[in-house]
Amino acid sequence: MEAIRLDAQWIDYLLIAIYFIFVLGIGWFAKRGISSSIEFLLSGRSLPAWVTALAFVSANLGAVEIMGMSATGAQYGMPTMHYFWIGAVPAMLFLGVVMMPFYYGSKVRSVPEFMRKRFGTGAHLVNALSFAIAQILIAGVNLFLLGTIVNRLLGWPLWIALVVAAVIVLSYITLGGLTAAIYNEVLQFFVIVAALLPLTIIGLNRVGGWEGLKERVTNDGMLGAEQLSSWPGEQLSGFSNPVLSVVGIVFGLGFVLSFGYWTTNFVEVQRAMASKSINAARLTPILGSFPKMLIPFIVIIPGMISAVLVTQMTQFKQIASTVDEATAQAQTGVTYNDALLLLMREVLPNGLLGIAIAGLLAAFMAGMAANISAFNTVFSYDLWQQYVVKDREDGYYLKVGRYATIGACIVAIFTALIAGNFSNLMDYLQTLFGFFNAPLFATFILGMFWKRMSATAGWVGLVGGTLSAVAVFVLAETGVLDLPGQGAAFLAASTAFVVDIILSVIVTFRTAPKPTHELRGLVYSETPKTDFEDLGEPKPPVWKRPVPIAGVALVLVIILNVTFG
Repeated sequence: MEAIRLDAQWIDYLLIAIYFIFVLGIGWFAKRGISSSIEFLLSGRSLPAWVTALAFVSANLGAVEIMGMSATGAQYGMPTMHYFWIGAVPAMLFLGVVMMPFYYGSKVRSVPEFMRKRFGTGAHLVNALSFAIAQILIAGVNLFLLGTIVNRLLGWPLWIALVVAAVIVLSYITLGGLTAAIYNEVLQFFVIVAALLPLTIIGLNRVGGWEGLKERVTNDGMLGAEQLSSWPGEQLSGFSNPVLSVVGIVFGLGFVLSFGYWTTNFVEVQRAMASKSINAARLTPILGSFPKMLIPFIVIIPGMISAVLVTQMTQFKQIASTVDEATAQAQTGVTYNDALLLLMREVLPNGLLGIAIAGLLAAFMAGMAANISAFNTVFSYDLWQQYVVKDREDGYYLKVGRYATIGACIVAIFTALIAGNFSNLMDYLQTLFGFFNAPLFATFILGMFWKRMSATAGWVGLVGGTLSAVAVFVLAETGVLDLPGQGAAFLAASTAFVVDIILSVIVTFRTAPKPTHELRGLVYSETPKTDFEDLGEPKPPVWKRPVPIAGVALVLVIILNVTFG
């Protein structure tokens, strides 16, 4: 750890302390508006679209995008852009245009509750349990990185750093619920940008600008010029054939993993559900797609700069590409996850270092808070109220939500230790998404557009899809399947999706469907278009309508793919 110790001075600590005062202050301020469980867990559905849109992006701007994406950028280079331009934006637009009207219009309080209305308690219980487990595991990723920063700032043992970091997040969520989490996420978005933009600019200056970076990457003796083009991305996908690589990225990442995550993950959907209207809910992911397109320039590019500028990172990558990552870590004392920290230490002066550290802390807190606030909603409404204690007064479930928050933070301390075993956290996270999100998306998309699909098919497909993803993961881990990079995660997700669809179709034709009159608001063909609009509200002008704005975003993301392809 001493090899990566951040040399912070008093000015850096002062800036970090000021930031934490703001964070806890927002939690205390939001506490005044909490008087019911719906206000604690869903912000009373009262927030404007621009707030929920920034929170939507910031909730995902945690360990996945900051450390995970910079690590993957250091490892593979420009192909990492696929996680944004192929693996996020199209699905975000689909969520806003097609799926949010169902979620918001049906007045459900969570994604698992939508599953219960469409498929009954079997699919609901499977979804609620798998989601709750996934959120605790992913919260552990953010907490591990949060604790790591505290460890490298102050030199505290990691377990003490984990406890302190968990208490900070716990404080403002327990005080102000989802409202505190969302407004902190808006603050955290601007802090993160303020932290990473100077790091990118100064880092590029140190390597001679964009042309200098391209020259260094081309001559780095490892992947070379392959790192400067996003397509076909063989190193990222794990497929040596360019055609198979493109298919793997488009179908495995761009369709199954991406749509599975963005359209069914309650962590993200919860932010849109907190909006004040259907139109605002639909605009939330669509408006969020614009900053989402630009984030890779301040996350992936610093990872690439670190890999050619910082000696330890360059040595690690050289050994990892010729021998293996375990040997590289043993010899250098670093991993790909350290790319951003090493670059911060290398190029940032004191003051800017404090802002950058605050930005990282903001990112990890935003990610963990998003996981915990989604977990406490699903635990309170979908598990406790539905299966354990029914029909109690609202104040009782408000208390359950707060206790669930405390319990989740405690358990996350232990799941954080699991995350520490991965040299690139994206491998771990993509594996989790393949297990839980890919089969869920298959069930959702089939059930939303095929009214014949039965309740039994809902839970059978989910269980079968998840088990098939686990089977692919085991085969890859034991060496039966040789898929380097993140090919195993792409294949596991694709397998889960296909198996879920096949099982759902087979079971549907052997079981009775739900009565048609019960499918309004749950199936596209049975829902009048008027249900997708805000009743009594005038039609918004064209620049405030979801579909035209989504069209503009789609054109922009296509231009980015072509320009950097």
